[in-house]
Amino acid sequence: MSTFLISYDLWWPENSSDYKKVSDYIKSLWAWAKPLESFYFVISSKTTAEIRDEFIKITDKNDKVVVMDVDWDDWATFNISEGVAGWMQDNI
Repeated sequence: MSTFLISYDLWWPENSSDYKKVSDYIKSLWAWAKPLESFYFVISSKTTAEIRDEFIKITDKNDKVVVMDVDWDDWATFNISEGVAGWMQDNI
């Protein structure tokens, strides 16, 4: 299992069902935290390419996504909720 950063931009025409599809997909990967809008950390046994390819299947051609393996020991936050910061401390 690895920890990944997933960030995305959904471009016009987007609606709430598009965001729900993306959110549901990301949350299905396993454990997750959402420190910012359109920005998640997830734990998954999948690869970055597998996550990207599955993301492409549920979004439009003009949408954008970045998937990064973030098994880092060094990070810092500001004004992030205690719950998310605790999740990050436990999982990154």
